[in-house]
Amino acid sequence: MSDTTRDQPARGVYLHTFGCQMNVYDANRILERLAEDGYHRVETPEEAELVLLNTCSVREKAEQKLLSSLGRLALLKQARPELLVAVSGCVAQQERERLLKKAKVVDLVFGPDAVPRVRELVRRSREEKGKIVDARFTEPSKYAFPRAMPAAGAEQGVTAFVTIQKGCDKVCTYCIVPFTRGREVSRPREEILEEARAFLATGVRELTLIGQNVNCYHGGSTFAELLRAVAELPGLARLRYTTSYPGEMGDDVFAAHRDLPVLCRHLHLPVQSGSDRILELMRREHSAAEYREKVARLRALVPGIAITTDILVGFPGESDEDFEATMALIEELRFDNLYSFVYSERPGTWTARNGASLGEVPQAVKVERLERVQARQREISLEKTSAFVGQTLEILVEGPSRKDPAVRAGHASEGWTVHFPGTEAEAPVGSFARVRIDSASHFGLRGELVSVASEPDRGPGS
Repeated sequence: MSDTTRDQPARGVYLHTFGCQMNVYDANRILERLAEDGYHRVETPEEAELVLLNTCSVREKAEQKLLSSLGRLALLKQARPELLVAVSGCVAQQERERLLKKAKVVDLVFGPDAVPRVRELVRRSREEKGKIVDARFTEPSKYAFPRAMPAAGAEQGVTAFVTIQKGCDKVCTYCIVPFTRGREVSRPREEILEEARAFLATGVRELTLIGQNVNCYHGGSTFAELLRAVAELPGLARLRYTTSYPGEMGDDVFAAHRDLPVLCRHLHLPVQSGSDRILELMRREHSAAEYREKVARLRALVPGIAITTDILVGFPGESDEDFEATMALIEELRFDNLYSFVYSERPGTWTARNGASLGEVPQAVKVERLERVQARQREISLEKTSAFVGQTLEILVEGPSRKDPAVRAGHASEGWTVHFPGTEAEAPVGSFARVRIDSASHFGLRGELVSVASEPDRGPGS
């Protein structure tokens, strides 16, 4: 803690994050910067002097959750007019001044590019007692990624996110990200390595490189070269990344999965649809056949690798035949898991302007299709997890289960959540537990502790 921080009055900040890993990363950078002004995180809005809602606008439901939260905060602010309410993230970027009109309770609105300025914005809002909006996009050539300050205000466990890229130049016709996160910018390679080292110095064992399209990285090397550079850092036990764009996924990244022991046996590769007609309307830049071929190449190089994906159903104009093509893709590729959603119109996108001309899919049909996707995937996922029963898996111990402090929780390299009975003394946070799996569900595994080590097993089959 700096001398400047010591001089600041203690203030509570309640921060709630909606959405993706990028938002989680931004939230931690916000907390670190506010800590320099004496703010500390509290568990409820009632304890706070500043309430900050860090938002996502990729899907309509996230916006609805935000407005519901602001409605509840309005009652609290009636009783405590001095309470400062801020909204950050993608909805803030999307709505800007309109958000102040929709929700009178809001004092401060700022987008993702304003995260480095959060201290100044909060001070101004408190001192000027006016409505402040900062949704400026920073020119890509001048954009400076907010740097992590591990152990300075943000909660830190044994896993951490490191942003390597922000924004997106793909402009898929349904996606709002280019409008809320801006143009694609890659973070300088040395800056990434410096931040990774800082996290590892605090005891982090697993890093996840994040960005809208991480394999579009061009910050001084290719993405595959960056993976190899990070993999060499002392103290790193596991490395993950998300999210990838299929059209940019090449053999050099697949080779990294084969060659790097620290790179986890898991790849999230969003396909969205199994219909070439819909993929073209989405402007996805890959066909279903090209996607199948890439999955086949990776599975040949890394047998047993877990592959997860995203599926979007009910895109404008999606016919029964288009949907059945998606079901056929799921049946053929047998993803370990998937994230599935119904299409919702996002303002500013191509489909917001042109979707009606393609033919809207009735809501009831969207829901029925989503339920079919999810039901079949639950069956496939259960088959995948059941294959681990009787095997011993290596788990990075992340702490006690949320539901039972007598149970430890962590993740296998393949991404599955694993629970097993134990205590901190038996399986310390950050250790590597070998767990014999005795039961499985479609979302995780459970077993008994066999042994614990401070470092991962790099032997055959680990």
